[in-house]
Amino acid sequence: MELMKCVSHQQASQLLHNKFVVVLGDSIQRSVYKDLVLLLQKEKFLSTRQLKSKGELCFEQDCLVEGGSFDKMHNGTAYREVRQFRSDHHLVRFYFVTRVYSSYMQSFFEDLRNGLKPDVIIFNSCVWDISRYKSSWLENYKENLHMFFTQLKRNVPQETLVIWNLTMPLGKSIKGGFLVPEIEHKASHLRYDVIEANFYSGTLADAYGMDVVDLHFQFRFSLQHRTSDGVHWNAIAHRKITSLLLEHSAQAWGVSMPLAAVANTEVGAHWPANENSTPTERHPSRRNYSYGERQFSDFLTNPAPHYLAQLPLRSGFDYRPPNGHHQQNVMRRQRVRLHYVPYVHPKYRH
Repeated sequence: MELMKCVSHQQASQLLHNKFVVVLGDSIQRSVYKDLVLLLQKEKFLSTRQLKSKGELCFEQDCLVEGGSFDKMHNGTAYREVRQFRSDHHLVRFYFVTRVYSSYMQSFFEDLRNGLKPDVIIFNSCVWDISRYKSSWLENYKENLHMFFTQLKRNVPQETLVIWNLTMPLGKSIKGGFLVPEIEHKASHLRYDVIEANFYSGTLADAYGMDVVDLHFQFRFSLQHRTSDGVHWNAIAHRKITSLLLEHSAQAWGVSMPLAAVANTEVGAHWPANENSTPTERHPSRRNYSYGERQFSDFLTNPAPHYLAQLPLRSGFDYRPPNGHHQQNVMRRQRVRLHYVPYVHPKYRH
């Protein structure tokens, strides 16, 4: 029985109390969104059906805002899907994108300008970019990355935590919705293109002052959790992704959040074996970073007010700037920025 360290439902719910989280990207990022939505409500893993479904009208109390089942379902680059989960104290939104910067992204930036300001933005766009548009993708991809990061810097507050996820490892033999017959000849070397694309996107995100979480590195020895299509990943992998992202968010906000060991058998599902898998190399236990005197448990008995209640910021938050320790799950520790009270931040007042 393999044990892994995970963020619990209670920890996730409390850490993101009164927070607005935006997730952008492809089908893998949609599963990142789904696992986060599920964890905010209950201590369960995603089912196989939930991972494979797309465009459904409702998933675990969320709603389809646009695209998906409202329109014709297809695997083209024009496919759109916007989802949103809203509870008394949480707001999570997902945008399906097939290109890191395009005319469609203008609607996303319009939402940023006119709506609530996100506390966290989690984003990745790569596989569609380098396979579906141009055979010589490199210069175009770098140009679009520059355009997207520039617009993001202009339209989000400085205190917003922006996390760029590097693309996870692809298999030798792959199949998926993005891999239409016209580009099947690219499948054999796409995994190498992803490595090159990760280098450029991670370097540029770092240069623009954003946090970079290297999921390719994190899952290089966890290929047994990749599904048989060589592209997607099972519920165990997605819970680990959620834990990595929330652990880093807690550290960025100056909160110590110890993770609990969970048995993989709790997933309760049998996943198709991947012929490209290799034996697991157990990841060493991560150190417990504490950036201040306040512990995560302090907030469990002192919750923040309703997300939409227009209450003043609570004073007396005991925050200390992060120390010099480097977060081992992040390419580069983001430079110290002006911080805010992480559990009560009604940005609609700004």
